[in-house]
Amino acid sequence: MLGQTAASIAAAVRSRKRSAVEVASETLTRAHQLDGKVGAYLTITDELALAQARHVDERIASGEILPLAGVPLAVKDNMCLAGTRTTCGSRILEQWTAPYTATAVQRALDAGAVAVGKTNCDEFAMGSSCENSALGVTRNPWDLARVPGGSSGGSVAAVAADIATLGLGSDTGGSIREPAAFCGVVGFKPTYGRVSRYGLVAFASSLDQIGPIAKTVNDASLLYAAIGGKDPLDATSVERPLEALPSRWREDLHGIRVGIVREFPLDVLEPELRTVYEAAYADLERLGAELVDVSLPTADYGVATYYLIAPAECSSNLARFDGVRYGLRVDEPNVGSMYEATRAAGFGPEVKRRILIGTHALSSGYYDAYYVRAQKARTLIARDFARAFESCDVIACPAASCVAFRFNAKSDPYSMYLMDYYTIPMSLAGLPSLSLPCGYVASDGAALPVGLELTTPLFTETRLLDVARAYERATFHAERRSPALTASEAAVSA
Repeated sequence: MLGQTAASIAAAVRSRKRSAVEVASETLTRAHQLDGKVGAYLTITDELALAQARHVDERIASGEILPLAGVPLAVKDNMCLAGTRTTCGSRILEQWTAPYTATAVQRALDAGAVAVGKTNCDEFAMGSSCENSALGVTRNPWDLARVPGGSSGGSVAAVAADIATLGLGSDTGGSIREPAAFCGVVGFKPTYGRVSRYGLVAFASSLDQIGPIAKTVNDASLLYAAIGGKDPLDATSVERPLEALPSRWREDLHGIRVGIVREFPLDVLEPELRTVYEAAYADLERLGAELVDVSLPTADYGVATYYLIAPAECSSNLARFDGVRYGLRVDEPNVGSMYEATRAAGFGPEVKRRILIGTHALSSGYYDAYYVRAQKARTLIARDFARAFESCDVIACPAASCVAFRFNAKSDPYSMYLMDYYTIPMSLAGLPSLSLPCGYVASDGAALPVGLELTTPLFTETRLLDVARAYERATFHAERRSPALTASEAAVSA
């Protein structure tokens, strides 16, 4: 299974050249051997995975056609999987077992995927480096001394380290795209409402979106096709059929207008990173795309807008963790002190910080000044994107302002919040957006991946995937493997 795509694994299992049990056993063995170094998983679900794999083989034998037959899947630990721990990387849910399965996870399993385990993440998906997890440390497979990005760092690292073939992450302000850029894989956030949020532990309900993590754009599209669509259990899922995936991927970008955002100049980036993005834009043009200048005048307000709306919604959503219904409970003589002691012990510093920001923004006397104004700014950002797409088909920009950094290199909240500068505006507008490898930067002897972010209008996932696939096939960046991972494999073999 090492290095194979989801498409090739599924084809082998469907044709019965390989069994799902064989694939699962190999993946579980490798996960136990390597994850001590990578730390992608909080829980490896051996028995469940093998039981699911046996069921897949039975379904194949009975004649079912399963698009993800036997494909190993990593599930971010803020999504419910019945009978397993669902911790959100938090002490407050450290021992909580999910009584049901999230719709997106169930749809992936119904399509034949096999859940290898639950992956680490920033606590309640609040972070850009995966350093905010209370339950474990996840390392970047390209350089184990560096962060994988966040908040979906565990799922991304699992795919990058080949201890899963596909991953499910959640993206609120960049939590799929930014770690995908850091770890050299494809991270895809569909249009808000395209994938059910039922069974996803809510951070910011108007922003959260589940999406695929994969080695290739084709693999990401296969998982998206399996998990997308209306869900009666989620009122925010959209009553709109998924577009059919292309029967043939485009070979080039002739006829495609690519918008280059005036407000995202490359000269503010480090020279090595700027060179990679300049080359990526040149590659788009070489493939036949027309590069056009577009403007997003309000994009610079994205971070400030996001860090009012998201914390406000987090303040409301996390009120349910009170020591009564879910998870940790610190016994105290009265209810008020029990609430206080439970939350003090259960929530980490970043979660507490965002709850305080959000509660303040929603409080009497400040609601209109902060939360309401932020929602108005969000509307202006969405309008700016709509105007930009009048003159282009897809927008290209950096996925991150730097490559993966060393642990504890960004210790202040402000520098960490700026990590999502290029991804937040798309989330506020609800747009489909993905990151895919576009080159590498040498740093301290390590080759570190760089991600190109592509964005298209609402509900145009097929266009986005088609353009991304053409770029991917022409540049071959996704085929490069990590030196750190190769060293780990040698150690395992020995």
